[in-house]
Amino acid sequence: MNDEATTAAPHTGSSAQGPTRGPHPASGFGRALALTVAGTVVPGVAFLASGRRRLGAVVLVLFLLLVGGAVWLATSGQRDALHLAVDSTALLWLIGGAVGLALLWLVVVLTGYRALLPRGTRGWQRALGGLVVLLLCAAVVAPAAAVVRIASAQRSLVDNVFDDGDSATVAEPTDTSVPFDGKDEINVLLLGGDGGAGREGVRTDTVIVANVQVATGATTLFSLPRNLENLPFPADSPLAAVYPDGFEAGSESESLLNAVYRNGPAAHPDVLGPTDDPGADFLKLGVGEALGLDIDYYLLVNLDGFSRLVDALGGITLNVNYYVPVNGDTATGALPDAYISPGPDQHMSGTRALDYARGRYGLSDYLRMDRQRCVLQAIVDAADPVTLLSQYQDLARTTQDIVSTDVPSAVLGDVVDLAFDVKSAGIRSVVFDDTVINPAYPDYPKIRALVQQALDPAPAATPSSSAPAPATPSAPLSAAPSPGGNGGSVTEVADACAYDPAQAQAALAAGQPPTRGG
Repeated sequence: MNDEATTAAPHTGSSAQGPTRGPHPASGFGRALALTVAGTVVPGVAFLASGRRRLGAVVLVLFLLLVGGAVWLATSGQRDALHLAVDSTALLWLIGGAVGLALLWLVVVLTGYRALLPRGTRGWQRALGGLVVLLLCAAVVAPAAAVVRIASAQRSLVDNVFDDGDSATVAEPTDTSVPFDGKDEINVLLLGGDGGAGREGVRTDTVIVANVQVATGATTLFSLPRNLENLPFPADSPLAAVYPDGFEAGSESESLLNAVYRNGPAAHPDVLGPTDDPGADFLKLGVGEALGLDIDYYLLVNLDGFSRLVDALGGITLNVNYYVPVNGDTATGALPDAYISPGPDQHMSGTRALDYARGRYGLSDYLRMDRQRCVLQAIVDAADPVTLLSQYQDLARTTQDIVSTDVPSAVLGDVVDLAFDVKSAGIRSVVFDDTVINPAYPDYPKIRALVQQALDPAPAATPSSSAPAPATPSAPLSAAPSPGGNGGSVTEVADACAYDPAQAQAALAAGQPPTRGG
């Protein structure tokens, strides 16, 4: 009996203490939710907390490698990131990778939560936990969806704009291991095509050649007036046989530089062979011959959609030194609807910026050319990484609608590298206005000599006829500034587009010119 009582005593004591219990379900549930949130932000934490340390360590290391790679691409690896952004195949892999990564992340969140959820969790706790996990899954999917949208828009842009179509003037690269096939400089023809409502065809009222030195990114813009006549063509081009004395289309107004894009191919549609944009090829050959440069590529922006591009950038900032007319027609005497008043750092919408670039009533074509270069500079300044990323889908969609080019996709990586150098090297400008040439009887040898002098000042090629001393812009006492400015000489675009208080104050003192509404 005593032995039995002695042996039974431990059992009785054990029953009095009760079985060992874990934490209360409420406190365990709160801990599980907190660790699930932490495991969503830093994958692997939930597994480590639940005792699955090997799996947690693997997931955490992979996550840290992913974060490290993203930080590197956003800082010192920006060029590599942009190289990927102009590669259609790489973008497709990025889309697939974003989807796959999001799915894996969702699995980590769900399995981590299940591993942490304590036994005995009540129904309302499970419902609350399910809602929290659902929100966490949405937070995981959202950035992946954003990556897919942006990458898809970029891939569409690359495939549609840089589609490697037929061109009569783009040579096939012979050595893709060096930038731009080993060339020292690249010449890009920038065209502003005014093909809006009420206009038949496209007239390229803006004709600028950007000469970019491959080694440094130093860029010089050469602007030709839209009313230039007798555009020459290279002797070895089929166009030289068709236009031995320069471009001519029957009347003076239809033979100007801004009419070549439309009238040349209309008269001789097959003279250059297979090409997707014969008008651009006509201009590449003619403008290149006029300047003594080999034009590599062209970029045409239809000004009818230009305002959408500026709006997608969030607007651009420009200095205004004189009254710029909005609409109006000098030939018929129709007064402008309004004027853009002088003032510094004016942030303009797309419509306002287009008015600024187009305004010509009572002013010269050369002043308009000056303002168009300022608009180009303002767009470069506005295209910062934050703006590009935040507005990217609108920019990509707009660009596809208004831009055409023959830049092949194979050189887009080289273009990316060069773009970094261009922005840091600055942009210079040379304007061939009526202080340098007579547009009706242009001295093309003189133009070519001035181009070479601007690109290589040391040899200082001598023009065929004496060039006048560069005109210094002055502040006129009337609202209208003097036409032209520094014709034929090299000026920094940033300086030429700076605010001139004296000129602006003189214009303001003279008062706004009359408008259609009085």
